[in-house]
Amino acid sequence: MKRKIIDCRRLLCPMPVIRVQTTVESLPDGAQIEAICTDPGVLTDIPAWSRINGHKLIEAREEDGEYIVVVEVDHGMQ
Repeated sequence: MKRKIIDCRRLLCPMPVIRVQTTVESLPDGAQIEAICTDPGVLTDIPAWSRINGHKLIEAREEDGEYIVVVEVDHGMQ
C-alpha cells in the first residue's frame, strides 16, 4: 500500500487540511496520506474533513510534540 508523507509543520488552520486535500487529488483509492503537523487543531480538523469527503481516518495521534494524522483515500463519494 502506498503512503505519501506530507510535512505540514508550522502551518496553521486551514493550511494542513488544504495540503491534505490537494494531495488526495493526485492519489488513487487505497493510498494513504500521513500528515505531520504542529497545529493541534488537525486532530479534529483533518478527521472532520475526511468524514465529510468520504475518506477513511486511519489514525490521529500526538507524538513528541507533533500531530500525525493518517487518511486512506477513497474517491467513491466524490
